[in-house]
Amino acid sequence: MALREFNQANFEAEVINSALPVLVDFWASWCGPCRAISPVVDKLAEEMEGKVKFGKVNVDEEPALASRYSIMSIPSLLIFKQGKVVEQIVGLTTIDKIREKLNSVL
Repeated sequence: MALREFNQANFEAEVINSALPVLVDFWASWCGPCRAISPVVDKLAEEMEGKVKFGKVNVDEEPALASRYSIMSIPSLLIFKQGKVVEQIVGLTTIDKIREKLNSVL
């Protein structure tokens, strides 16, 4: 399952106004740890389909969004609930840690 690509044009509708919690993966194609965490996020997206929405923001293509959420290092996983950032995970982490954070907002 390919994750949605979030950008300036759809961020408000897809993330801020989402009825479900949303995990946003801020990443870049040149980032090794981003590539390493990607299959983990994909697996969780399948596992939690219908409970949490998942998507990615390419920080090179969407610098304004990265700046808006003060993304200083990637990968950065932000979990939004009712339009607000409620959890943040920076750097490479385990599937269990991400799952735990997601379950805490459900």
